[in-house]
Amino acid sequence: MKTQTGYYGETEYNPSDLIVVAEGFFGFPELKQFLPLRLDEDNDSLLLMQSVENSQVAFVVIAPTILCPDYSPVLTEEDLSALDTDDCNELSYYAVCVIKDNYLEDTVNLKCPLAINPKTKAARQVILENTDYGYRHKLNTFSSITEKTQDRSNCHADTAPENK
Repeated sequence: MKTQTGYYGETEYNPSDLIVVAEGFFGFPELKQFLPLRLDEDNDSLLLMQSVENSQVAFVVIAPTILCPDYSPVLTEEDLSALDTDDCNELSYYAVCVIKDNYLEDTVNLKCPLAINPKTKAARQVILENTDYGYRHKLNTFSSITEKTQDRSNCHADTAPENK
């Protein structure tokens, strides 16, 4: 099959590659089928989740463990059931990035990751309860982004380390 994308033009895909977000991303409940496109051919930790229903809608997502190696979300029973599993560790997680004109203002939402069941390709954007993860972590505060090292001290900052 083929789909039109806002970034890559026309792209071929296999329907089995689609991630189905049954309730859609927050704010986009009508869009349910997404094609994960790697932004780096050799790495699936940074993806463009391209809607196949609306070529103008795509989300940049990042594997949160790239930013916080100890990222360990705990989902509700309802979320686990919707994803057809009873184990959080069987799922893959991606945090939604907000890309700004000024790259120093780019943020990532660690509080509401996209949880994906890799066996079924079912996904759900969840809200983590009882956690210090925030909605807007500035990407430039993570040492894995700025220095290519893994610094766990920024995992629970809402914006900058001095705001802990």
